Amino acid sequence: MIKVCKFGGSSLADAEQVRKVCDIVLADPDRTVVVVSAPGKRNKADTKVTDLLIQCANQTLAGQSCAAEVQAVVARYAEIQRDLALPPGLITEIDADLRRRAAGPTRHAGKFTDSLKAAGEDNSARLVAAALRARGANAVYIDPQEAGMLLTDEFGNAQLLPESYPLLQAHLTQIRGIAIFPGFFGYTRGGDVATFPRGGSDITGAILAAAIPADVYENFTDVDSVYPVDPRLVPEVKHGITAMTFREMRELAYAGFGVFHDEAVLPAIRAGIPVNIRNTNRPGLPGTMVVPKREYDACAVVGIASDDGFVQIYIDKYMMNREVGFGRRLMQILEDEGLSWEHMPTGIDNISVVIREAKFTAAVEQRVVERIHADLAPDHVLVEREHAIIMVVGEGMQYTVGMAARATQALAAAHVNIEMLNQGASEISMMFGVRSADRARAVRALYDAYFKTS
Repeated sequence: MIKVCKFGGSSLADAEQVRKVCDIVLADPDRTVVVVSAPGKRNKADTKVTDLLIQCANQTLAGQSCAAEVQAVVARYAEIQRDLALPPGLITEIDADLRRRAAGPTRHAGKFTDSLKAAGEDNSARLVAAALRARGANAVYIDPQEAGMLLTDEFGNAQLLPESYPLLQAHLTQIRGIAIFPGFFGYTRGGDVATFPRGGSDITGAILAAAIPADVYENFTDVDSVYPVDPRLVPEVKHGITAMTFREMRELAYAGFGVFHDEAVLPAIRAGIPVNIRNTNRPGLPGTMVVPKREYDACAVVGIASDDGFVQIYIDKYMMNREVGFGRRLMQILEDEGLSWEHMPTGIDNISVVIREAKFTAAVEQRVVERIHADLAPDHVLVEREHAIIMVVGEGMQYTVGMAARATQALAAAHVNIEMLNQGASEISMMFGVRSADRARAVRALYDAYFKTS
């Protein structure tokens, strides 16, 4: 069996956490490929190494010194090196690497920033490899460029090039020992460092799991498992989800499940590789398995997720259903502004478009509404902000009568007005739109309806 395991920033925040990582890796000889993030926060008041590196890049691009940020990053690694009694020359190399990157060309801001951001994972991998060797393991740092991690030149939002898969497989399968691979970044065909979107170490792990291919992709984080509801909204939830399907995970992750970004594990999903979410601090627990298929009970809801920060654009026009091309022209207006839509409930004379609020600034809203009036001649246009989306998800829902009724009755009893309701074509999820102010109360009501036993 081959296992690819990825450790997040909280798992590498200090020397004690790195020891736990080494213990986990050495406890199972099947863990032959290890992906690491940059050191995360040691406490709530701390700053992640990646954030320090971004500050360094911003300072430099603004024509200011980033010496303080570089020193702070070096100090983080030096603390781990000292506490683990690793060779001091390692810190000399890390210091030189950071100063070289900080002194690099700044003509292209994206290239420069990506080079600095990648230093967090790159030097974390070198440190973890040294820590494992100090424990007697044959651990090898893997250079993503030599391994064939080829990315597009969309700096800060790079995508994998398909030819990477055979290159990565050929490189990793010839490694004799434990391969320590830095997450988050790769190289363009031109040899420039490029990073995935934030949280990209999850993406790296999924890519490597698919490339080898692995039997399982273990994603180690700081939670025991995926919970069926956000513990911040329902603190008494104690039991995690034992197993969920890829489809269930995708639906839940879209609406706010924060264990990892839903698109991050897509390479592993496409390859049919199970993903095991586990806790670095409690490695004896089984965690949550995300699998292609699972056994489930009829009417069983696996989880409830929610997210806010949505805008609803409501358009009303009499005889809209007879107007050929209305929807296409509306979508063209959004596309011209670089906006993607999330949901689009429709009626015969009206249509609602739900989009993320982050990119829908006041200036964008004004342009969009003006275009809608000019191009579509609607009877009425209304823009409503501060909306939240709640997803109720479960494979067994598609075989059960009355699932929507249970939800609507629970929301009505909690005095939550449903702004929008939609069931996916697969019938494994129900989506409710509510006002952001009602989100917590709505999630609580739905949790009680589907999970609470009396």
